Amino acid sequence: MCAPDGNVAEFATANIFLVTHAGEVVTPVPNGTFLSGITRARVIQLLASDGIKVVERTVKPQELLDAKEIFNTGNYGKVTPCIRYMDRNLAVGPVATRARELYMAFMNQG
Repeated sequence: MCAPDGNVAEFATANIFLVTHAGEVVTPVPNGTFLSGITRARVIQLLASDGIKVVERTVKPQELLDAKEIFNTGNYGKVTPCIRYMDRNLAVGPVATRARELYMAFMNQG
């Protein structure tokens, strides 16, 4: 989904992350056009604690066509890799895998 300015906001029901070929983890900066979820915030924090920096910035739609990985966060799916975008098949990548591992470990603390 795009914001009114044409930049990427989120998936229809979850927050979006992408990994660039340079290894940068990116998610759209909260700008009032999407719900900046608690799962999103927790994943950003968990990745940072694991030494993986997440950059919150404007994301152009073209960047999704070039992304090495795409994944989402949300209450329902927690951390879910995107394995197809447009006509591209995407592998489940190491960042999405690590984000899911970290999140599930956090959830299972007791």
